[in-house]
Amino acid sequence: MGYSMNSTPATAEELAQEASSIAVDSTASPKARHGYVPWLVALVIIALWWLVSALHLFTTLALPSPQSVAQNLWSIATTGYNGYSLLDNIGASVVRIAVGFVAAIIIGVPIGFWMASSDWVFNAIDPILQFLRPIPPLAYIPVMVIWFGPGQLSKFVLIFFCTIPIIIISAMSGVKNVQETRIRVAQVFGANSRQMFRYVVLPSALPEIFTGMRVGIGIAWTCLVAAEMIAAQSGLGAMILTAGNELRTPVVFVGIIFIGIIGYLMELLIRTVEGRVIPWKGKA
Repeated sequence: MGYSMNSTPATAEELAQEASSIAVDSTASPKARHGYVPWLVALVIIALWWLVSALHLFTTLALPSPQSVAQNLWSIATTGYNGYSLLDNIGASVVRIAVGFVAAIIIGVPIGFWMASSDWVFNAIDPILQFLRPIPPLAYIPVMVIWFGPGQLSKFVLIFFCTIPIIIISAMSGVKNVQETRIRVAQVFGANSRQMFRYVVLPSALPEIFTGMRVGIGIAWTCLVAAEMIAAQSGLGAMILTAGNELRTPVVFVGIIFIGIIGYLMELLIRTVEGRVIPWKGKA
């Protein structure tokens, strides 16, 4: 029948080698293999920036060179700027973001769940939510300063007020998009309401909640920088405003770069938590 016993060991050995190579290749995820791409993109952007500034396509006031920005970064890091060190400004902005954003998550997620589970609650809160959403953060700032003063509390409340709508909507959407089949299967197995929420509703809603958090962190930074530019002495937004008024564009670029870096790190933090909490996302 054309089958030879002598060929079996060779075939088994080849299969074992092939399986081993596949296993080795599978350990290197696409993210690990392509981890150099962000660094490559950053280097390309810096090279283009240096080239444009070297060719003097724009004035140094409009586009300072990378060398000038690096020198000002070192000066701010060592001696500070406008009475505050670089770490003081970064710390002030990060604390304001953290307090307002975490408060929006803690309060917004339960409200979203509540709206998704009760038509009465939805009809009571949704008009207010939709009324507040289109209002830009700059419109809130004078009111917040009058109500809560120019100190930290007004920044906390502004970030909370501007980010909580997206958190509420994402949580509500996550609950409403739970697959009916999952609920039916849990009911067949006799799950009570608490078990239904813990093992079916919450895991199904978490992807939407994390998406809302990733969108909300960008909104939070927009609100913070706007507030710091109007009513703050410290923070990256205040540093950018002061430097802009003094026409110190390299310092403005330092503030912009650090806002981008910190915002990206916060995004990576949310992604990491998301990957650990809901590792099944995108695989089901």
